[in-house]
Amino acid sequence: MDWWFLAELTVNGALTGLLYSLFAIGLVLVYKSSSVPNLAQGALTMVGAYVVVETARLAGLPLWVAIPLAMVLMFVLGLGIERVALRPLAGRPIIMILMMTLGIDIFLRSTTMAIFGGTSRPLGLNVSYDPLFVGPMLISRIHLVGAAVTLLLFALCVFFFRTRMGVRLRAISDDYMASWSVGIAVERGVGLSWGLAAISSTAAAVIWGEIQGVNAGLALLLLKGLTVAVLGGLDSLLGAIVAGIILGVLESVGSNFLDPLVGGGSRDLIVAAVLVLTVLLRPHGLFGRHDIERI
Repeated sequence: MDWWFLAELTVNGALTGLLYSLFAIGLVLVYKSSSVPNLAQGALTMVGAYVVVETARLAGLPLWVAIPLAMVLMFVLGLGIERVALRPLAGRPIIMILMMTLGIDIFLRSTTMAIFGGTSRPLGLNVSYDPLFVGPMLISRIHLVGAAVTLLLFALCVFFFRTRMGVRLRAISDDYMASWSVGIAVERGVGLSWGLAAISSTAAAVIWGEIQGVNAGLALLLLKGLTVAVLGGLDSLLGAIVAGIILGVLESVGSNFLDPLVGGGSRDLIVAAVLVLTVLLRPHGLFGRHDIERI
């Protein structure tokens, strides 16, 4: 066995996993503050990528200016989605809210495709595609940039949830009625979580849009992001980071051995197997809170 090649697969898999974590952080932000699994996160990522590209093109701005401007626009979109589509469902069964997020996903994807078409567009971050040599290992530069963005966003989120507003969002997630009773603006808090998730989706859109182009395929990242969030624990930011690394390594190393046996395509099989096994064996994830309720 070529141990250097195995090390290269492991390192690049871990970096790819951190990019999955970048996507999963948006899922955790919404769940951590409202206990709602956001099935529209994939569509928000796709929309964020198109907003970045079109903001740069229409306003004639460089990307380093267009990206923060797009984040502001996506924050407003996140607030609007919560206000128009989700706030009227407050107090309804969770399955209704879950189906609403799925409906939002379908609506955003179809609307975006109707406006911009299905042609893939380059993002143009100007990150070199020449690999970085670490000994005999080849490391992707864009994946290194994405991993750094993920860790920065993780640190900012950890800091945020230690602020007064972050504590309020955790209280909202624990108990809506108790939060209302002590004067916490629940609706405003949930809206803020959706706005933050939209900002996170834009960060993911920039990195993934550079890797695979700006197209409808960005919405399909939902499966891997959801797998990372479930494996790590839907309410755990640290879990999203650790689970992303685990999934990325399993996917990279595992597919190298399985692809010759099954003829290719084993990456999605590994992701699906991890999701199913997590739900069956540890439904609250590696770091998720396991609440025990009295009957």
